[in-house]
Amino acid sequence: MRNLLNFILKYNTWLIFIFYVLLSCILLFNGRNIYHQSVYLTSANSVCSSVYGLTNNITGYFNLREVNDNLQQQNAMLQNEILNLQNRLKYYATMIDTDSIQISDLQNNRFNYVIASVINNSVHRPRNYFTINKGGNDGIRPGMGVVDQNGVVGIVNVVGKNSSRIISLLNTTQHFSVKIKGTNYIGSLSWKEGNPNIAYIEEMAQHMMFHVGDTIVTSGFSTTFPEGIPVGTVLSRVKTSDDNFFTLKVKLASDFPQLGIVRVIKDNFKTELDSLQNFDAINN
Repeated sequence: MRNLLNFILKYNTWLIFIFYVLLSCILLFNGRNIYHQSVYLTSANSVCSSVYGLTNNITGYFNLREVNDNLQQQNAMLQNEILNLQNRLKYYATMIDTDSIQISDLQNNRFNYVIASVINNSVHRPRNYFTINKGGNDGIRPGMGVVDQNGVVGIVNVVGKNSSRIISLLNTTQHFSVKIKGTNYIGSLSWKEGNPNIAYIEEMAQHMMFHVGDTIVTSGFSTTFPEGIPVGTVLSRVKTSDDNFFTLKVKLASDFPQLGIVRVIKDNFKTELDSLQNFDAINN
């Protein structure tokens, strides 16, 4: 009690000032002073609107991750449908006797996606890797292709239960079978260190026609990537010492320093196709 009295005596001037300010506000903004009450309500509404707007912006920012994840899920579903429809169209194109088409065969979906987040990434080394937060428990296996929303980014290398290491496209030891979109011109794409946005396609035949800006896509000549996934665009032709072939300089489609959400491609026919391709090696 003594402490309370000492506090009041010590700050009595301020307490009296605050009391008169509150009393003045009550008298000023009561129901009889319509003008002042209107000004008060307008100001209060303005302050509240600003506070609500700030709150909405903050909560909206923290919800962006969830929104982005949902968009990635929908995008993956759409791309998965495209891949499977393309696979079915190829099946139709190879059938001579349409009566032999089996409904069960057409219902098989060859490709699926597993969405993952990048939790570690490097781009400045000769051999770059990145890590994702999905692993064997999610169906990830070594050799699976990895893409983001723009194009090819790597191949699964080492798999743990809940995470996996990916060999980045920015790795000098890796080569990817690619082609110019809309053609059958096949080449081998690789990264040569330095710029994380530039790669090169080697072994392009001299008679091959191309234009700057042409889209480079996967060739489909492996079970790692389906045909037609974007890789980059042609920048220019590079002179080589071999008169039979030349090299193309390519701007990569994906922004590797900013990798965030990726998709691992699961080919349901991979085991069967790999066993057929390696049949002679296994039995010799």
